[in-house]
Amino acid sequence: MNQIRPEEISALIKEQIKNYDQKIHSDDVGYVISVGDGIAMVQGIDKAMSSELLEFPHGIMGMVFNLEEDHIGAVLLGNDTEIKEGDEVKRTGRIVEVPVGDGLLGRVVNALGQPIDNKGEISYTKTRVVERVAPGVMTRKSVFQPLMTGLKIIDSMIPIGKGQRELIIGDRETGKTAIAIDTIINQKGKNVNCIYVAIGQKESTVARLVQKLRENDAMEYTTVVNAGASESAPLQYIAPYAGCAMGEEWMEQGKDVLIVYDDLSKHAVAYRTMSLLLRRPPGREAFPGDVFYLHSRLLERAAKLSDELGGGSLTALPIIETQAGDISAYIPTNVISITDGQIFLQTDLFASGVRPAVDSGLSVSRVGSNAQTKAMKNVSSSLKLELAQYHEMLTFAQFGSDLDASTKKIIDHGAKLTELLKQPQYQPMSMTDQVLSLYAAKNGFMDTIEDVSSFEKTIHRFFHSEYGQVCDEIENTGVLTKETIEKLNEGMTRALEQFTLAKGVN
Repeated sequence: MNQIRPEEISALIKEQIKNYDQKIHSDDVGYVISVGDGIAMVQGIDKAMSSELLEFPHGIMGMVFNLEEDHIGAVLLGNDTEIKEGDEVKRTGRIVEVPVGDGLLGRVVNALGQPIDNKGEISYTKTRVVERVAPGVMTRKSVFQPLMTGLKIIDSMIPIGKGQRELIIGDRETGKTAIAIDTIINQKGKNVNCIYVAIGQKESTVARLVQKLRENDAMEYTTVVNAGASESAPLQYIAPYAGCAMGEEWMEQGKDVLIVYDDLSKHAVAYRTMSLLLRRPPGREAFPGDVFYLHSRLLERAAKLSDELGGGSLTALPIIETQAGDISAYIPTNVISITDGQIFLQTDLFASGVRPAVDSGLSVSRVGSNAQTKAMKNVSSSLKLELAQYHEMLTFAQFGSDLDASTKKIIDHGAKLTELLKQPQYQPMSMTDQVLSLYAAKNGFMDTIEDVSSFEKTIHRFFHSEYGQVCDEIENTGVLTKETIEKLNEGMTRALEQFTLAKGVN
């Protein structure tokens, strides 16, 4: 009988240890047990992390979403028709990440940061994980700088500050996207990088929107992240987080960033689709209970960073679509409670020709006049009250024909203000021009005018040609000094005379 030598025993044990090590690493490989609707159940990857990237066959990537006791629920970031049961799945050890940096400016990308505009590869040296914890209280600073939208009704009564989260809410086709696009166009020359995240929209709508941004020279400082209606729910779900990660990179470099999420109603629907397919338990109103957390962890990442961290800012404009003006529904109330105010758009106002159709009574900015220049504060302080009085008197006037002089005056003044606050799309207005218009209205220079729109254009033309110094002073200092007010009164009187004379000649 052959005896086993000690050397052989030693070699055998070493071999066993070697194979044991391989067994541990086999935990990084699993197989698909079921697949469909963009969801794959995977068995055998016991050490996978939440949100980790998984590698499926045919170059398709997936993301770990559910960690069950005996399997993993993964969402596929690509076409699921090529994946079948029994396919091998590998861990990558990486969390989902997107490219970041200036190479993204002027580009249209998908939810994973890959170019979809046929303009070649994106040059980047850095990537960022799409999900991260929002900046804490100690790393932030109070919001104090205005982010001008170029829309009189918003900049005067519902001002937005750099680092704020302002919700745009209203029924479909009331001009929500128009406000966001005008705001992006208005950032031209103001050193603000913009990101527009399109969630669940038609490709033709996004293409038209990109074309409009190009026509207004706004694409050079804008990135469009598109997860269209034809994309899978996982890509629609991940798109806003990807856009936010791109914006955070610039914010941490000390730059100002504006990001638009259009819209978070469709984002919640994409998340619900995934949740139902993954058998996540429902919460209130049969929605997955963590839909509040879904949006809060996204919107809390908007911030104005402290000076020690570079003082950069990320301003978020989430958009929510309501059904028949119901702002007390589940998702609208969620997002209202997360944001610092809302711009509410009314279908009735839109139908009656008031554009933008902003309801000044229901709209609010919780940062308020902290994010306004002193000049704007000066001319708009009583605006909201005057409009509220006008709407109240208008309702009252419907019941009686005889109105006293003071009621008539309030109604006439309110009608002039409503007319003044109308503004065509793609024509954002500079802060100086807004101040000139509102100053004229506040101080009675428009009381005798019938054609408010023409008079407004006359004021702007007149001041830029005759009182250029006053315009420059308002633009540069943002303050109305005593001397400036005297010059404004003098200029307004002259502009009114000129306008009345021209009208008389006609």
